[in-house]
Amino acid sequence: MHKIQQWVGTRPRYTILLMVLFWAKSMLAYTVDFSLGVDNPYDAFILLINPLATTLFLFSLSYFIPHPKVAYWVLFGIYVVNTLLLYSNIIYYRQFSDFLTLSTILNARKVSAGLGASTLKLMTLHDVLYWLDIVVLLLLLLRKAIPMNPKRYPSVNAWACLVGALFLFLVNLTLADISRPRLLSSTFDRTYIVKYLGIDSFMVYDAAKSAQNNQVRSQADGSDLGNVLAYTQKHYAAPNPQYFGVAKNKNVIIIHLESFQQFLINYKVDGKEVTPFLNSLYRDSNTLSFDNFYHQVGLGRTSDAENMLENSVYGISDGSVFTSLGSDNVFQAAPAILQQTNGYTSAVFHGNVGSFWNRDSVYKNLGYQYFFDSKYFDTSADNSIGYGLKDKLLFAESIKYLEQLQQPFYTKYITVTNHFPFTLTNTDSTFPKGDTGDSLVDNYFRTANYLDQAVKEFFDYLKKSGLYNNTLVMIYGDHYGLSNTDNLSLAKMMGRDPSHWTAFDNAQMQRVPFMLHMPGLKGGLQHQYGGEIDVLPTLLHLLGVNTQSYVQFGTDLMSPQHDQTVIFRNNNFVTPNYTFVGGKGGDSTVYDNHTGLALNGLTDAQKETFNTLQATVDNTLALSDSLNSKNLLRFYTPADFTPVDPKQFDYRTLWSKVTTERDNKGKKSTSLYSENHDQTTTGLYQTDAPELQNNQDAITTVPADQLKREKTLQPDDSSTSSSQNSSTAK
Repeated sequence: MHKIQQWVGTRPRYTILLMVLFWAKSMLAYTVDFSLGVDNPYDAFILLINPLATTLFLFSLSYFIPHPKVAYWVLFGIYVVNTLLLYSNIIYYRQFSDFLTLSTILNARKVSAGLGASTLKLMTLHDVLYWLDIVVLLLLLLRKAIPMNPKRYPSVNAWACLVGALFLFLVNLTLADISRPRLLSSTFDRTYIVKYLGIDSFMVYDAAKSAQNNQVRSQADGSDLGNVLAYTQKHYAAPNPQYFGVAKNKNVIIIHLESFQQFLINYKVDGKEVTPFLNSLYRDSNTLSFDNFYHQVGLGRTSDAENMLENSVYGISDGSVFTSLGSDNVFQAAPAILQQTNGYTSAVFHGNVGSFWNRDSVYKNLGYQYFFDSKYFDTSADNSIGYGLKDKLLFAESIKYLEQLQQPFYTKYITVTNHFPFTLTNTDSTFPKGDTGDSLVDNYFRTANYLDQAVKEFFDYLKKSGLYNNTLVMIYGDHYGLSNTDNLSLAKMMGRDPSHWTAFDNAQMQRVPFMLHMPGLKGGLQHQYGGEIDVLPTLLHLLGVNTQSYVQFGTDLMSPQHDQTVIFRNNNFVTPNYTFVGGKGGDSTVYDNHTGLALNGLTDAQKETFNTLQATVDNTLALSDSLNSKNLLRFYTPADFTPVDPKQFDYRTLWSKVTTERDNKGKKSTSLYSENHDQTTTGLYQTDAPELQNNQDAITTVPADQLKREKTLQPDDSSTSSSQNSSTAK
């Protein structure tokens, strides 16, 4: 111990100790927790040195503090914060295979609900190594086993360290640029920044980009919109006359299948179909089903999917449109379009808190009139999992609200049970798990089966209540459930050798279900390629809405002019013939979709063709980013469309609002409740959810806390309808 005290007896040696420890943690993260694609000794060398410059720079700041004891503690604090940043990225990467951006961190509170359980699930045994030294160092400092040398250092020493750190960084950047030219100016994958420059450098780079974007937004004017309008007008695909307007004035119910991938359709575990009901819908003659439909989300995950489906505009590259821009941006979204063209009522049902993904703010800008979030449901502990109310309960408890909506309505159900980490008790499901030995992958089939059962129960109600005959149901998977790492475990269940699993296979796993079901709809399995960006024009054309004047980046999937290039947020893309991953255009790894094999020895003609495709992809995403980041729709209003005023919406008193509207309309009310002679249809809902077997009050009764809130917020008006004061659907 005495020798250790002697060695760290000066502040520079203490600084070196912390640098070595942080370097070791970085190497552990790089080699064990991140997949950085280091495949040659040169890149490995850069990886070894990339933490040094920024670590030295940060630690040097403590030398500007004249008081030695304070400087020691500040240095220790910097070390702890830097470790926290590294570890936060590790946890985030395990879930999303990506790195934290400044936007994600600043908006963390908007997606914080339910993250605790997932974070615990993502922790592993070796994580102790990231924190053990901090505990030891803290104890040694407190017990003065590490002496705080009273020697003061002039500020020139601090400046010398900073200059040395900058020199190291320039050396690092030069070496990186040799391997990856124009690394900072043309980065399309955050992995490269971390791989060549480290986590801290990536955060600085990302912060600079964010500041640049904010400045661009503040300086934008209407002239920036010209290129966007030129693109969307040229890219427009006219509707298929055979399908245009076939669902005009029909109700629309959107069922958001959380983390649900296409491979689950028709898949069996132990001889049992994982999703028997969805399989039957998929094959139904009244269903348009798509087997080459991809999710296209980025860091915004579920919110990106919603953004594309509601607006036909891509997500942003460095976060979520909902959390970063959604509170302020102007949208031309489905709820507003349908309300203004055909008088639709719009509503969302979701069993999580309204602030998750900033929905309670963004939905108002989209034009949603009703947002029934967790406060409108019984979300007691037994009824909820990490991200909100269980799916069977969500559907069952929503009926008392759904039946009150004026028709036609446009509604969306956001399910959550099939969300990472895919946990359900045996009471909720007895469906067999997978046999990969990876509990995460094995549980995925059970939660997917539970979701399938929940959708079936809801469909049974739609048929019993009569809503089914007048409704178009749209079902889609929002994004992958199993990550690229999980796919290696899944490969065994799919009869594949994990060692032969390729980037092409990972790309194929990004396919998600998309189905449009309506009685009388001419259905069939569709093989054209498409993605979430294409949903809005497809849906609006089915509903008889002309979309040509709206700014939409997708095209109607049923149109003969539909663009079958599927663009991913990382600038990779898929065409009916090829899949492009890991680079750009002719420099990508290009796979033949028919054989699954990579093309070798591309000809100059092929490279030119692929580079042209890549240029189109890059331009499309750049235009979408410009539209989002500069809020350009504030400068453009289509004919017969009125920009949404979010101040007209208040989601705090929706039970009072929906019942008052029904009563004020009297005999002109078109709600299902009114059509059923002012009798509730909640008794028609049948579920095997164990939580509702002995007491079904949650199906018929508005939560008491919510009624109390509404009563407090309602003005004292004796003329107010008495029905809104009732907590029970009658």
